[in-house]
Amino acid sequence: MKAISLLLLLACTAPAALSDKSPLDFRGTEYLHRWSKDNQHEFTPAGQDDLEKWTDMITINRYPKVKTGEELAEAANAVLQNYEKARGMVIRTDSVPRTEEAEAEHLIVVLFPRPEFIEAAFARFKLIDGTGISAVYSHRIYGKAAGDEMSAWLEANGPATEKALMKWRGIPAPGR
Repeated sequence: MKAISLLLLLACTAPAALSDKSPLDFRGTEYLHRWSKDNQHEFTPAGQDDLEKWTDMITINRYPKVKTGEELAEAANAVLQNYEKARGMVIRTDSVPRTEEAEAEHLIVVLFPRPEFIEAAFARFKLIDGTGISAVYSHRIYGKAAGDEMSAWLEANGPATEKALMKWRGIPAPGR
């Protein structure tokens, strides 16, 4: 995907911990906590509180046993395999190389075509405070013939969404 310049609203303060379920700000939209179980936490914008019929969602997954860059890569690969088993169409994968300051990060972009909707998911894998986290932004379009509409949405929004997710500093810390 071709990179598109995007003005990002980045928080200057430390990210909230997952345990406090504070709203998240992603690309200027506030996402409210809707559901949590174990290490998975789901957030949607105001007006999208029905988890059976939403358009935009952020899911934060915590991987408490993931502590190293190698383990993070293994976790990302396991998720990629799960996406493929769930009949996801992988659009692209990418990694940001490890630096002296940070471990490598990983990205998976996948489409989930279903009879009643099509979903695009952008998953970023990162170590935060020494624990593996994935932040997944998902966008759904409903209807039996949503493929053309999703193609247009991806063309207009895909590169900017990917770039914003990979630069997002508001991913919640794992908490203790």
